[in-house]
Amino acid sequence: MYIMDIRPNNTIYINNLNEKIKKDELKKSLYAIFSQFGQILDIVALKTLKMRGQAFVIFKEIASATNALRSMQGFPFYDKPMRINYSKTDSDIIAKMKGTFTERPKKPKRVIPAADEEAKKAKKRAKEQAKQQQMGYTPGAAQHAGMANAAVPEQPPNQILFLTNLPDETSEMMLSMLFNQFPGFKEVRLVPNRHDIAFVEFENEVQSGAAKDALQGFKITPSHAMKISFAKK
Repeated sequence: MYIMDIRPNNTIYINNLNEKIKKDELKKSLYAIFSQFGQILDIVALKTLKMRGQAFVIFKEIASATNALRSMQGFPFYDKPMRINYSKTDSDIIAKMKGTFTERPKKPKRVIPAADEEAKKAKKRAKEQAKQQQMGYTPGAAQHAGMANAAVPEQPPNQILFLTNLPDETSEMMLSMLFNQFPGFKEVRLVPNRHDIAFVEFENEVQSGAAKDALQGFKITPSHAMKISFAKK
């Protein structure tokens, strides 16, 4: 049973996050599942050794943080159950709003000689080029791929979305949590004996289109980027 031993505040602290997820993707995914609880002012996720697998989500209202903590405690996020608590102290952005913010002493910045900096940049460029060649990348390939994808006819907009590339552990509850943050959400329909596809219905095509654009490519697990299209009528 979860015990709230820190006073409720605007910021929730999340740990036990999957450390393999890139910072930008992690922040985008956290925003997608937590924005249903209220306005988010900021999400802090650092990839330093000390802060790996952890993040802070800062809400405008304490009630939003409380609802998020209670609703998402233990939610399977990238194959790991989230552990959520209130932050021990106010985040800087909240402290500034309250007028209690105090500037922290800054650490002296280490000066890197220009020659060393250029050498590091050159090494990074060489590494990226070698990686591209290893993967068989050629300039313009992505553009051609995009043109090929554009040639595939998209179904006309309607109120039902068709989801593909879902992981085996996908459940109706997980998909409902993702999609019910959007206005007009009606229901999730799973397909018997198929774990990789599902349907999500909204009240109209405008509302389904908004959800489709927002969650296109959302990764429920690191290896499964959800593909969303309008269902065939």
